[in-house]
Amino acid sequence: MADSSLTRDEIEFYEKNGYMLHKKQLFSADKMQELSSIFEEQWELVGKKLNSELDTPHFRDERLLKFLLSDEVLDLVEPIIGPNIGLWSSHFICKEPLVGRQTPWHEDSAYWKGRLSRFDKIVTVWIAIDHSTKENGCMRVIPGTHNNGFSDYEAVDGEKNIFDTEIKNIDPDQAVYFELEPGQCSLHDSRIIHGAAANTSEHRRCGYTMRYFATDAQVITEKNHGHQIWLARGKDLAGNSFVNA
Repeated sequence: MADSSLTRDEIEFYEKNGYMLHKKQLFSADKMQELSSIFEEQWELVGKKLNSELDTPHFRDERLLKFLLSDEVLDLVEPIIGPNIGLWSSHFICKEPLVGRQTPWHEDSAYWKGRLSRFDKIVTVWIAIDHSTKENGCMRVIPGTHNNGFSDYEAVDGEKNIFDTEIKNIDPDQAVYFELEPGQCSLHDSRIIHGAAANTSEHRRCGYTMRYFATDAQVITEKNHGHQIWLARGKDLAGNSFVNA
């Protein structure tokens, strides 16, 4: 398995652009097969639906903590947000062939507004379970938009989109597409503008998002009822209530 640590050039690229592609196998073949099998189990249990049924699956299945708290992942995250790392959330995202809806342009941080004290050191690792291509609706980002603050949103058709709002006036020609092989991953800042087109291909597109925050951010207890966080590495700096600390 390839070394998962980042080079100085990769870190600088991420800081400037708000994302990077890590086109190496993140986990061993056996470990990746185990993650894929857990997804297939979870997806079957919810009737192969697409929406929030697959949000925070590690709350229901502790086997996922083996991946979420692994050195392979945290060694990618630490050079970006520092040595004190909290696990914020995870999410299986699956677009079925031909019918997978569009993910409208958005910032992850906009959906968490009020839930944390800061958003400048939150990173998502998105690992491909299936091939992720333009044709089956891979993720796309607008580079450098992670320093722009919260954007203005407008309503969109909820039947055609995963969310019912979208950032206004985005030029898709500026987008970079995250095409990945199974087992490869991308990283992106919680504030970057991103989305994904509908899956118009005959091939399913599934990925697993693993989201982390620097522990000098405070998770606002009264705004996070029922939400659980783990101390993934290092120590807590803001008085957060971690499951494992």
